[in-house]
Amino acid sequence: MQKQERGIWQRRFWEHAIRDEVDFNQHVDYIHYNPVKHGYVLCVIDWPYSSFDKYVRQDILLPNWAGGEIDDNMHLE
Repeated sequence: MQKQERGIWQRRFWEHAIRDEVDFNQHVDYIHYNPVKHGYVLCVIDWPYSSFDKYVRQDILLPNWAGGEIDDNMHLE
């Protein structure tokens, strides 16, 4: 049976209350890496719809977080 779902949205979900800062960071990491995991981009920084670039601009994460390549000419807007 086909789920008849389109795009990125799905019908099923689960509720989760963030327990602490570690749990929050793990969920943010999961969200940042998901486009790579599903093959939409090769590097996390290449996904234009992410908060990842904000984390890089704030020196929270490096542009090559999760193994991405750094381009010397790369700049974040």
